[in-house]
Amino acid sequence: METCATETATDTVRRAGFTIAADGSYAACLAARGDGDDWYPERWTLNGPEPYTVRLPGNQPEDPGSQVLPLPDGRVLIRRRVADRHDFVLLYPTGPGTGTLPLGSAEGEEVRLLPPPVSGEALALTYDGTTSHVWLVHGGEGLQKLAAVPGRCAGGIWLDRTGRMLALDQQVEGRTKTVAVDVRGGGRVSPLLQITEDSNDRLLLAEPDSGLLIVRSDAPGDDRLGWGVLGSRRPVRFPEALRLPDATLMPFAAQPGQMLMPEACGVALRVEDPHGTSLAVWRPGERRPATWLTGPEGWLPGAGLWTAKGVLRLPYACVHCACGVVDYDAPAAVLPEAPPVPEVPGPSDEPAPSPVLPLQKAPLAAAGRVSAGS
Repeated sequence: METCATETATDTVRRAGFTIAADGSYAACLAARGDGDDWYPERWTLNGPEPYTVRLPGNQPEDPGSQVLPLPDGRVLIRRRVADRHDFVLLYPTGPGTGTLPLGSAEGEEVRLLPPPVSGEALALTYDGTTSHVWLVHGGEGLQKLAAVPGRCAGGIWLDRTGRMLALDQQVEGRTKTVAVDVRGGGRVSPLLQITEDSNDRLLLAEPDSGLLIVRSDAPGDDRLGWGVLGSRRPVRFPEALRLPDATLMPFAAQPGQMLMPEACGVALRVEDPHGTSLAVWRPGERRPATWLTGPEGWLPGAGLWTAKGVLRLPYACVHCACGVVDYDAPAAVLPEAPPVPEVPGPSDEPAPSPVLPLQKAPLAAAGRVSAGS
């Protein structure tokens, strides 16, 4: 599952909040035609011979702050703000209209849907001013509270394919650290990512097959992207290839199926710089910069899915195609046969190697210990 928070426009339709189901079968977003404010949910079918869209409008326009989440059965879950509460409703096409199934409501200063696990369930995160709560919204018998985490939590990354271990970025006393929440084991909370006592450490992406983790931290002295391996005791590495002047890099998809091979796992990156938005692919074990790709016209930036066969699928919509998906065969991994021997750089030598910082605290009883590879 990948989510794009950036609003994208064609000549006729604007789209926001594009989200792909964990199994890649469907996607959903909010859409509006022209310059109007008549937002409505839109479902994309991605698992057929050709992608196509279905409008799911309600009795009135949606608030642009609503969230939609596609489910593997083709229905779309929407979170709507109604007065002081947030309603969860299932939407599905019924001929010319839209069928609805209310699931319940939640209250809090902040309420949002979490990325969907492969299991097809749906969870939400609420914050009441002091504590964050994880709720099962769809897949059980009514709304069920699964966990409570002190402080305000952001993010939301699944560490496994069973929908059990959820990583959240916990904000406490002015610092952000990533914790792991066992949502099926009574809501137990364990530290996951704590590089230094004073650093802000966030998890951006996890690939359960290889254990690859992509993090953002200011531990090196400035805010940088780094990578680690779930279950490893090796330190976090911050490669120079992920440090571009005047550019912001955001990982949005990782290659699955690389069992025990995090160094060979491809990572797709959305790159924002003064020239606009571009696309790059990077692998932790390669001794070269990221490979730049040309995204399709009308790409919904930050939305994409990487298949187990090594195909990167990017959805797009433009004046030439109202709904499309382009497939990229990403460059094969080129890994060194053996780790390079560290050398002390001289005045005319190559730049110093990427900084490596120890992970001082990372006990994760259910999934091992987090650190990172070389």
